[in-house]
Amino acid sequence: MKHRHLQESDASYKVFLYIFYVCGFIMASSLVYGVYVTMIEWLENGTYVMGEAIHNTVIPFENFARVSTWIFFSTIIGWYCVSRIGWKRTAGNKIVGVRMALLQLMLLGFAIITLYEVLYNFTVLNAKITAGVIEGIVPDIDRLSVAYPDPDRPWNLVFATKVFLSAFIISAHAFYLSTRPRKSLESET
Repeated sequence: MKHRHLQESDASYKVFLYIFYVCGFIMASSLVYGVYVTMIEWLENGTYVMGEAIHNTVIPFENFARVSTWIFFSTIIGWYCVSRIGWKRTAGNKIVGVRMALLQLMLLGFAIITLYEVLYNFTVLNAKITAGVIEGIVPDIDRLSVAYPDPDRPWNLVFATKVFLSAFIISAHAFYLSTRPRKSLESET
């Protein structure tokens, strides 16, 4: 059986499309909620911890899934759906030569930077947990933060790790897809 690429007429195309819309809704509503809660925190306290409100909100009920987990899940699943339904935008000879080389270098750069950030945030998170345990206090892992890159606007470490891990997975997958032989539009119609 010959392998065929996903076409608009395939039933599975609509599944990927609808799942992408659901993921887009999750990402957009999480963004609106996060900006709203962070603005309120900023107005009340004059400071905020990036991602803490999103990470410490649980949906749909207590002890189920945090908003940061929904974002992590929906970005990766949404990207996969886009890569399946949007392959025609990059197929054939649409992106070639210098533009493809620059795209691949950019994607490789994103993958390297986001991998570094994942390792950095995870290492700092582990160090803070270990330091707390050594002092005899088990810290609240969900509230640990690091004042990096701006001391006035620290990042929640679990949130940062999830965000950069999803960015690494997406950029590494995009780099992988960019190095594969281009699919031909003529043979798919």
